[in-house]
Amino acid sequence: MRKMTFRNLLVAILMSCGVTMTSCKTEFVTITDVVPDVILEIRYFGTYNFVGTRIDGYEEPTALLTRQAADSLKAVSDDVMKLGYRLKIYDAYRPQKGVDHFVRWAENIADTLMKPYFYPDLDKSVLFPQDYICLKSGHTRGSTLDLTLFDMTTEKEVDMGGTFDWFGPESHPDFCGNPETGEYNGDNSKSPRGRSITPEQFRNRMILRQAMMRHGFKPFDTEWWHFTLKNEPFADTYFTFPVKQKH
Repeated sequence: MRKMTFRNLLVAILMSCGVTMTSCKTEFVTITDVVPDVILEIRYFGTYNFVGTRIDGYEEPTALLTRQAADSLKAVSDDVMKLGYRLKIYDAYRPQKGVDHFVRWAENIADTLMKPYFYPDLDKSVLFPQDYICLKSGHTRGSTLDLTLFDMTTEKEVDMGGTFDWFGPESHPDFCGNPETGEYNGDNSKSPRGRSITPEQFRNRMILRQAMMRHGFKPFDTEWWHFTLKNEPFADTYFTFPVKQKH
């Protein structure tokens, strides 16, 4: 009998849950072909990320989305540019191979190279139980992305009061405020080290959130930078092709 590899086991688990996995990418586009004004900083192609190395499946520093998500993102871009901003993308489509890399990294408790930068308040052993790392990701369905705002006047990223991929309550949209009303309340009681964000930093998060929601994206309750197209075309399909320029 052939030995069951981690990859084969994962595929079996996902298929048993009614999940489809495919290498087909005909419905995807390169984001910059549709939204030429975006800035790309593909963190998982480089080494400045919570793992500390390039992530499997990221073959080029580009970003892909389904056509539907890219078209909606174009509307967001046009909207925020009127306010003096551009969109800066950290991650979009993520192949299952990249998710598998995260899982292997999380299982290696001794590897804490990037802990000071992304999860200083957490023991690495809690990343699975607290759902910071999971066996599958919405990114792999192709209509989810991670992004921030870039100020065209200062030519700098807008200050969101925390870095992308920070593991902790400080990344939650409701940290120090109510995202439903956009009101800042300064409540930092969930922060294990008493960290906080300012009213301006909270307002900046809300500018991004509201622009994304106006154009058909839904926010994520634990990451201010993470959004998924509400009517995503492949809600049960997880793709496996690598991240590289689509020709």
